[in-house]
Amino acid sequence: MDAFDLLSTLVRASLESDKKNIEATALMIAKKIKKDRPDIAAEITKALAYAGLENSSTRSLNLPHPPVDRETRHALVKTAQPIEMLDPILNEQVRKQLDDFIKERKMLNKFLDEDIIPPNSILLNGAPGVGKTYIAQWIAHQLKLPLITLDLASSISSFLGRSGQNIRSIFEYAINQNAILLLDELDAIAKRRDDASDLGELKRLVNVLLKELEACPSNCIIIGATNHPELLDKAIWRRFDRTLTIPMPEENERTLLLQRHLGKLGQHLKPSSIKCLTINTKNVNAADICKLCEHIKRQALLNPEVKVDLVALTELFKITLPETKEEKIVTCNMLKKEFGLSQREVAQITQIPLATVSRYLTNKEKKKEKVK
Repeated sequence: MDAFDLLSTLVRASLESDKKNIEATALMIAKKIKKDRPDIAAEITKALAYAGLENSSTRSLNLPHPPVDRETRHALVKTAQPIEMLDPILNEQVRKQLDDFIKERKMLNKFLDEDIIPPNSILLNGAPGVGKTYIAQWIAHQLKLPLITLDLASSISSFLGRSGQNIRSIFEYAINQNAILLLDELDAIAKRRDDASDLGELKRLVNVLLKELEACPSNCIIIGATNHPELLDKAIWRRFDRTLTIPMPEENERTLLLQRHLGKLGQHLKPSSIKCLTINTKNVNAADICKLCEHIKRQALLNPEVKVDLVALTELFKITLPETKEEKIVTCNMLKKEFGLSQREVAQITQIPLATVSRYLTNKEKKKEKVK
């Protein structure tokens, strides 16, 4: 029995919260891989050594206790070890800037030797679900650094001045660690100071944040993320070395996302089905495309008697519908031509009225006859 044979036992024990079996199985795995992967074996034994202790996650990452709010005693940050991540699917321009940022961080010592201050901060903005948090986790994986994430719920205090103190504590903690600090939902603590609707406390919080960002040394990496760039104070933008807008996935990226997350099932789909999925997800973010793929795979498994193409398209039109008249005509005719569906079935799948489907299909046939 090798280490891989023990993985199913470890998973079952974890799901059943069987700590004794988890410990025994994990120790056995560590023993079996110690010769080939001593680093991983050491991490397993270290994690087991700290199991059950307060702040075990930070201890196993060789990080000290995270800062806490003085009143609630809740941790102000969450810590996570870098895990293997697939490369994000992005357009070439955005990907190049991310690759450059990572390359610059890996060349930190060379930059310093040449008296060049290397970039240490990047601000990601874009609609929800485009992959900002995923990118931060991927950067942590690429640089092999723990990820420290600001816990917004515990950081913002109702007590006057306490939120600013919490932000200072978070930055002080991050600066002293070899880690990445992720300021997720940055707009919640960095709103424009000219917004008359905000209280003075939030304006003071922005001032604190600006000072901390400006004083942050080059060895500390800061990643900011926001869904609402229009709410950010103008001065915040100047505190980040790089600012990147993560766009909604374009057609090529959507095809790659579908192929990656459909996995083996995608090989059984017709090219026209993949094309239809790609075209009709133009307003769908990357996270929802991934969810769509999971729904398709589940439904295909639950309904093996249904053609996988029909399963895929049925799930597609549950979350998005063709918008323009031309798109609706193309979709209706594709469903009829490729799968031999009746007009009623086309109407059910696309949620387009039966009479309209009939008209779209009839008009297409008339156009063909005129061409002949």
